[in-house]
Amino acid sequence: MELSGSKAISWANSMSPTLNFPRTFSMFRFKKVRILGASSGNDSGESQKENEMVVSITGATGFIGKRLVQRLQSDNHRVRVLTRSRPKALTIFPVKDFPRIEIAEEPEWKNYIQGSTAVVNLAGTPISQRWSPEIKKDIKNSRVKVTSKVVELINNSPDELRPKVLISSTAVGFYGTSETREFDEQSPPGNDYLAEVCREWESAALRVHKDVRLVQTRTGIVLGKEGGALAKMIPLFMMFAGGPLGSGNQWFSWIHVDDMVNLIYEAISSPSYRGVINCTAPNPVRLSEMCSVLGSVLGRPSWLPVPDVAIKAVLGEGACVVLEGQKVVPKKANELGFPFKYPYVRDALRAIMSS
Repeated sequence: MELSGSKAISWANSMSPTLNFPRTFSMFRFKKVRILGASSGNDSGESQKENEMVVSITGATGFIGKRLVQRLQSDNHRVRVLTRSRPKALTIFPVKDFPRIEIAEEPEWKNYIQGSTAVVNLAGTPISQRWSPEIKKDIKNSRVKVTSKVVELINNSPDELRPKVLISSTAVGFYGTSETREFDEQSPPGNDYLAEVCREWESAALRVHKDVRLVQTRTGIVLGKEGGALAKMIPLFMMFAGGPLGSGNQWFSWIHVDDMVNLIYEAISSPSYRGVINCTAPNPVRLSEMCSVLGSVLGRPSWLPVPDVAIKAVLGEGACVVLEGQKVVPKKANELGFPFKYPYVRDALRAIMSS
């Protein structure tokens, strides 16, 4: 006897009333699908693509920007470098080493900002130089104008292509200077030139579209061998010519470059990061202590202070950057539970010099 289709199933059920074959077959089919799905090689790829961020960065060729690009690439995110010079960017990010990076000069920024997950704005002329009227103008314009342009491009993007996050750099110079006061994110602005620059810089970022999550990173002195203040101090100490600048009593609100990059990374990916965040280590030090610890780590004395008059002769009005300081604490980062890898300057300097 040959049976097929529904007749075969009916016969089987009559022979074994404890089984319901259509339901049993259905169960087996369901299990098979799940097993095939679990072993599919596409799932991990699809999951990775869902978690992929596209991050556009101004100032990517700078000290912090380069490290941020490296971190994003190591986590398989796509990076769009917004630059004024493609040739310069290509020398820093050669295609063979950075295959997932796109480079765009200023006329192309619009097309690259659209469709980004986030924009990180780090652009700005270095302030540690002699301030002529032209340099002071450039210090301000390089920050305010670029920020205004980025905000305009974000705001003019179609809703479906508008970045969800803007991380816009600013600086602890916002608070002015003091040897006695402590500053957190709620402290009022100062009234000197750098405070004025920071106020205008931040005001430009605040004009971003209301649906864009804005994080303003007020950055302290970033420590690393590849750039910033420490890169200029190390050679002097190695030549036995290191020591505090000026009185040495000025506050030195610092942060290790790895913590700086990690803070930006967290600000991009975590919705709880919003508004102003001080990017400084939890334990600022006076400059005399910083120099003493650096000398100890390098095995060199910190015995040759540089008098105010000598610094002013070299830097003019710009000497205030190194002769005056502020004690800034990362209250918001601590409240958010950010895990500082280097909360103490000695540990930070040891790690930097051993890398």
